[in-house]
Amino acid sequence: MIKKVVWLAAAACWAMAQGAQAQISGDVVKIGILNGMTGYAADISGKGSVVAAQMAVEDFGGKVLGKPIQIVSGDHQNKPDVGATIARGWIERDGVDMIADMDTSSVGIAVQRLASQLGVITMNTASGSTALTNKECTPFGIHYAYDTHALAVGVADPIINAGGKRWFFLTADYAFGHSLEQDASKIVKERGGDVVGSLRHPMQTTDFSSFLLQAQNSGADVIALANAAQDTINSIKQAAEFGIGRDGKQQIVGLLVFSSDVKALGLAVAQGLKFVDSWYWDMNEETRAFAKRFQQRHNAAPTSNHAAVYSAVLQYLKAVEAAGTDEGKAVRAQLGKMKFNDMYHKNAWLREDGRVMHDMYLMQVKSPKESKGEWDLVKVIETIPADKAFIPLSESQCPLVKQ
Repeated sequence: MIKKVVWLAAAACWAMAQGAQAQISGDVVKIGILNGMTGYAADISGKGSVVAAQMAVEDFGGKVLGKPIQIVSGDHQNKPDVGATIARGWIERDGVDMIADMDTSSVGIAVQRLASQLGVITMNTASGSTALTNKECTPFGIHYAYDTHALAVGVADPIINAGGKRWFFLTADYAFGHSLEQDASKIVKERGGDVVGSLRHPMQTTDFSSFLLQAQNSGADVIALANAAQDTINSIKQAAEFGIGRDGKQQIVGLLVFSSDVKALGLAVAQGLKFVDSWYWDMNEETRAFAKRFQQRHNAAPTSNHAAVYSAVLQYLKAVEAAGTDEGKAVRAQLGKMKFNDMYHKNAWLREDGRVMHDMYLMQVKSPKESKGEWDLVKVIETIPADKAFIPLSESQCPLVKQ
């Protein structure tokens, strides 16, 4: 009789395990890392994001609900149509369950829209436009790291308070740049500042001389760079060559700067630059341990986006495990119940509009004398609480939000 009870209990456990496993589509959980693998923003995301995602899978244990986890990757070439085509193939042909990174706002918006129509979660870690959680919000879209509002509010307040009232924007002419200029302009005016002018430049511009000279002659206290990646690097380098920002009359502000940008610029050029970011590798023992492991594989310190990709993949897998399935609606519901705790952020949570709420940080580039190593580049000078960094729900244009 005892043997029979034991056998029945074992059979029940086996059946329950099989039931849980049967909830994984295609008997594998597939996660797509979609970004620009070469060129424009490759150092910010690129192959490093794939490394970070693989590290998250390994740290989770390599399987979820008894099924293997697979990372696939693709290069969207900074083109929305290319990104959407890759995403559609991944979902309809290959059974990809979640797509992360994106690193270009126009791509992020296009992929979020498509994936949501197909019931697949997207976790935008490197797309910045606030449209992702406003007019373009979807039931399956998650904006995981920074956005243009957080970047603007975090740097505008201290600069305006210090007397930088008159602003001139040098803006990349695509979705992210437009969103960043719009959010920053609104905040500058709300804080009592004034926008004295703006210019838009094509993405991947190599010669910023005419733009910078017009900005210099505008009489602005602040020349704000509403661009990213190589555009930011080129514009800061060329501003230094013209002596802009070196005479104490004007200052250059990078509205989106990553540690990889600072490394490319060099501390002699970038020293003193203030910017807002979501994470830095040298914040505590936990972040330093992750950075050491990452650098052993990728030969460079991780950017905040690499850390965000790691976190997004890890938290997604936790949600799959807790939900008992990789079905998009169930996993999204589970993510909405969770607190996200890992080396990227603490006690973060997911709002109904898809915005992950977490602290941001005002940082400043170190001088060459302050730096103690190749990747010792910046210092955190202020924590910006989540409720200050991100647009309040009361101002949301997301149709999912109940006002």
